[in-house]
Amino acid sequence: MRSPSGPPVRQDEPASGLGPTRSPVHASSGTRLGTARPRQEGPTDLRLVPPALAAWGTAALVLDAHPAWAFGLVTGCVVIGCLVAVGLLPSARRARRARVASWPRASAAALLLCVAAAAASAGLHGADLRRGPVPGLAREYATVTAEVELSSDPRLTRPKVRGDHVAPTAVLIDADVLRVQEAGGTAVTTRAPVLVIVDAAPPGRVADGRGRSPWLGLLPSTRLRVSARLAPAMTGGDRVAAVLRVRDQGEPEVVGEPSGPQRFAGRLRAGLREATDGLPADPRALLPGLVVGDTSRITPELEEAFKETDLTHTLAVSGANFTILLALLLGPPGLAQHVERRGLAPRLGISLRGTAVLGGVLSLGFVIVCRPDPSVVRAAACGAVALLALATGRRRSMIPALATAVLLLVLYDPWLARSYGFLLSVVATGALLTLAPRWSAGLRRRGVPPRLAEALGAAAAAQALCAPIVAVLSARVSLVAVPCNLLAEFAIAPATVLGFAALATAPVAMPVAEALAWCAHWPAGWIARIARAGAALPGGGVDWPGSWAGAALLLAATLVVVLVGRRLLGHPWWCAACGLLLVLAVVQPPPLTRAVTGWPPPGWRLVMCDVGQGDAMVLAAGEGTGVVVDAGPDPQLVDHCLRSLGISRIPLVVLTHFHADHVAGLPGVLRGRAVGAIETTGFEEPADQAAFVRRLAAVRRIPVTRAAAGEQRRTGELSWQVVWPPPSPPPDSPSWTPPGAPPGVLPVRPPAPEGPNDASVAMLVRTAGLRLLLLGDLEPPAQRALARSPAAEALEGVDVLKVAHHGSAYQDPGLIRRAAPRLALISCGEDNSYGHPAPGTVAALRAGGAAVLRTDRDGALAVAGGGGELRVARD
Repeated sequence: MRSPSGPPVRQDEPASGLGPTRSPVHASSGTRLGTARPRQEGPTDLRLVPPALAAWGTAALVLDAHPAWAFGLVTGCVVIGCLVAVGLLPSARRARRARVASWPRASAAALLLCVAAAAASAGLHGADLRRGPVPGLAREYATVTAEVELSSDPRLTRPKVRGDHVAPTAVLIDADVLRVQEAGGTAVTTRAPVLVIVDAAPPGRVADGRGRSPWLGLLPSTRLRVSARLAPAMTGGDRVAAVLRVRDQGEPEVVGEPSGPQRFAGRLRAGLREATDGLPADPRALLPGLVVGDTSRITPELEEAFKETDLTHTLAVSGANFTILLALLLGPPGLAQHVERRGLAPRLGISLRGTAVLGGVLSLGFVIVCRPDPSVVRAAACGAVALLALATGRRRSMIPALATAVLLLVLYDPWLARSYGFLLSVVATGALLTLAPRWSAGLRRRGVPPRLAEALGAAAAAQALCAPIVAVLSARVSLVAVPCNLLAEFAIAPATVLGFAALATAPVAMPVAEALAWCAHWPAGWIARIARAGAALPGGGVDWPGSWAGAALLLAATLVVVLVGRRLLGHPWWCAACGLLLVLAVVQPPPLTRAVTGWPPPGWRLVMCDVGQGDAMVLAAGEGTGVVVDAGPDPQLVDHCLRSLGISRIPLVVLTHFHADHVAGLPGVLRGRAVGAIETTGFEEPADQAAFVRRLAAVRRIPVTRAAAGEQRRTGELSWQVVWPPPSPPPDSPSWTPPGAPPGVLPVRPPAPEGPNDASVAMLVRTAGLRLLLLGDLEPPAQRALARSPAAEALEGVDVLKVAHHGSAYQDPGLIRRAAPRLALISCGEDNSYGHPAPGTVAALRAGGAAVLRTDRDGALAVAGGGGELRVARD
């Protein structure tokens, strides 16, 4: 390049004393690809940050405030703000001198006016929950007939174990009540947001031929007429005026069809689900979530894996989805200012204005297909800010843009001010705009390749600022979040792009959509494998106080790690040593863990896992091998127990009966382990839990057998005999002698079990000279029958007794006296609502000479020894 009247000068040198010239926005044709530089920037403009934060805090506080208090706050801020603003008008002669001095006063006026606007918006939104007849009827738990308009997609609650049963699932829908009529009253027109809870269909009734409730197929904007009971909102601070509880009795009564855009979005989403029907389980569940936030197929097990690795953001619509779509349109962010942008728009010859219009249409379609609820609007706004920052290379100037987005979104929907999702999005975007560039630059100065440095800096910055918030929600800190997010990052873009292509082509060419979905299942499956592998690591996460004090502590700890890490980066050997220690802490090799913690103790024979209010035990059957008796109520807890013991092969899983506190954790037992067979009781009640077990076994192709008294098995040094329940007698036989009974035993007909507890599988186990009696949840009638059974003599004087039914008060004293154990183990949950174990049961066991240990106080318990020697270790 030449100056107008002089020799050639370099672009980065001053010309004619006028300071450095700016590099052109577009490279010349002779310039090497990618050499054009972004525009230079001045200092970061932070003037909009205080008003945005003030509006955010005001909205969060005023939503619950009394209208008079909100009105007073608005009035005061407006008056004071106007007075400050009037003071900003200097005379013409003093205008030039006052220009600089007026900026602090202008910022104060803007802050006060933003507070006033936020208070007004939050006051109006909060008043919407308190006006009209719905809140009053909810306080009276009135039964009403209501016309409602749905504002969200229906979703199923996750099954939860409550005691010995699984709470039935329900359908949840956000809606607005448009008309409400109490029994015998007059219909009143209103508009109040409610949460509709549709109780599950009665067990055994197929709702729509596929086992799904017809309520799950409803689209937003559909109008229904329902007969239901109103109730107050479940927790304070909800954005609903009441809860509308509906009994699912069949097809919902539709009085208004959904809008055209929602029908179109519904067809697209249904087409994507159909296109993914033939994929393997994990991609079939994950791909709709990656593309449009449809998580209806995500299993609790997979969802937990994503939580453990901090990959949950991939299961919901986020700014990343929108960023990827716009990047496809505009090209790679690093080339956005260059002639060689490489995006679809420049390749198709679309002008800049046309590209802007096309981007707006894409944004609108994204919001419609992913549902125009606050979370999607927030994702689109924050995603646009993050992309614009990366695309223009002006990260500093994007801080005001982020503040503007926060301000406008909070004014539009003040409930976002209380949303953890909104907080995480803003914090993550702020981290990408502030910390990530500095951290990636520091890594590049130390020799890290540029692309890897940028990816590592972005992941580390987002994790550092978001981890304290996640800790408040989950009371846990993931140690594998950064590497898992880095590994998953390579697959998110292709999965999202191919998934959106399948979404768009499904209505017109399903075979093409299926082919695109098949291509997308590879990256989607990779993300799922990363989540499962990270969650499976024994030290992948640590428990942390789930409070804001815990968040502050984690933030302080992160700051210390960052400061120390900066110094360590200059010492490669120290970095390698710290990295090795972190890997060992996460992987926790069994020999090292045993040497450090002493768990599990050498020569252990039985471990009673600490699974809360439930049962799960492991019998040692060789190196890495164990027989599992019951699975507890939580897959995560039993899986953690088995991993700490190094169990990878399970020849047999014995499920004593089908109560949820014994079988709901079965997915955790099967996770990543070779299982030979599952043995259960013949009394298949509760029916839903029995079907759950058989369904899991069928998926893994594991045979299921029934246990009966007299059965004997052996594996290695471990042998056991089933002592209860007795085999089912022939139906026409009035009396019956059990097989194996000694001569002289009178024919008897065993009593029919009164419930699942009395049908529990009880086992007498022999291992290394020790005798262990495992009683399941037997009640006194079955215990008395067992004490009179042919196996009664073998039960005398056992070494270890697993006390029946978590040590409840219902025990047969005769069986306890006959067993006369040296050690009694009780599995129960801390502060459980059943009062387990009963003080009388504990006293009776101790009076018989037994040492009593319980998992609620002692944690997991390991029995070791042999040849009559008995030792117990606590985890």
